[in-house]
Amino acid sequence: MSERIKYTNTELEEFRGIINEKIATASKDLDLLKGIFMNDGDNRTEDTSPSFKPFEDGSESMSKEANSQLAIRLEKFIRDLKHALLRIENKSYGVCRVTGELIPKERLRLVPHATLSVEGKNQLSENAS
Repeated sequence: MSERIKYTNTELEEFRGIINEKIATASKDLDLLKGIFMNDGDNRTEDTSPSFKPFEDGSESMSKEANSQLAIRLEKFIRDLKHALLRIENKSYGVCRVTGELIPKERLRLVPHATLSVEGKNQLSENAS
């Protein structure tokens, strides 16, 4: 178990860089998805295509639904990352909200918006059962 209760300013700056990169990438992906939705009605050729397309219409609906779900997940991911930046600002970043111990750097590098250590997550799961 860790003795430190928070990461150093240097470590926090490393995580800030990781988080900002992830926000930039996710925002770009979200803008792309939004662009697809915005252009969806503009590039149709319905007047020149066959009027009976049951399979295409079904897959198009599924694709819109999948893109919509992806956009929702991206928005949540960006929001969670921005909350992580706030935790960096108030120096509480990387502290497990269940155990109060530092979340290992390896976990934060993979999941920079994590608020739980693996142990904390397991404790929550056990309590929920």
